[in-house]
Amino acid sequence: MTALASPARSHHAAPAAETVAPGVVLAVRDMTKLYGPGCPECLRQTGPAVNRTTCPVCGTVVACAEITFDLKAGATLGIVGESGSGKTTVLRCLYGDTGPTTGVATLLTLGQPGRDLFTLDPQDRRRVRNFDIGMVYQTPRQGLRFSISAGGNVAERLLAAEWRQIKRIRDRAAELLDRMEVPLSRMDDMPANFSGGMQQRVQIAKALANEPVILLLDEMTSGLDVSVQAGVLDLVQEIQHESNIAVIVVSHDLGVIRLLSDTAMVMKNGCIVERGVTDQILEDPRHPYTQLLVSSVNS
Repeated sequence: MTALASPARSHHAAPAAETVAPGVVLAVRDMTKLYGPGCPECLRQTGPAVNRTTCPVCGTVVACAEITFDLKAGATLGIVGESGSGKTTVLRCLYGDTGPTTGVATLLTLGQPGRDLFTLDPQDRRRVRNFDIGMVYQTPRQGLRFSISAGGNVAERLLAAEWRQIKRIRDRAAELLDRMEVPLSRMDDMPANFSGGMQQRVQIAKALANEPVILLLDEMTSGLDVSVQAGVLDLVQEIQHESNIAVIVVSHDLGVIRLLSDTAMVMKNGCIVERGVTDQILEDPRHPYTQLLVSSVNS
């Protein structure tokens, strides 16, 4: 593929040790995802300044551009923006559903040296997905297998992490589903027989099965009734506080971002336009786009 823009970014250059603060579990540097051939003008001809994500020179879509942030253990980062802003692409790259074009994402877990998520071999990538990072998708059908039971979905993740004793697996699945307030009498029911809110609870139980270091939440309350949303969000808050898990929550809903996140990033046309403490951003936004988002909620 043709170079993106000058200066060129190294896919393999991990963040320098001095740039990563103590307690950071994930350090992302210059992550860019292109759909198309790419050209030297892609990053210059797209973004918030020109209000487009498609390069007029080569037709490449710049889904996200030069995304950089640190995530600390126990912290929650909110990513907010309109549809097409690139926020879901960030999560999909981190979880390995798609690969970035350039960039580095260094996972720093206890007792292990930093590992670049984007250069892991397939076996190590599977281990990261099974042990270190959990994902809850906007649509339950993306995160659950509807051909097996609720308990079976949780068990599937445990089996992938080399659990082998059937009783232990079933007990762990029951423990997690009960924690998510899924009635154990319905443990053997198929997800298709559950409400949307209950499906999301099963997804969360599955994502937490192996006590991941990081939990990724992609628009998980979208499409749910307000009362159901509140229950799911309360559960996420409780789990995050109890386990000290690091969370990245993606949402177009500023109320969700305010409730769950300590810090926030605002994205538009694939780029970060504002970042900082969540309350500060939502109470005193500096970027015109953030101001527009906040005013549309308050009006």
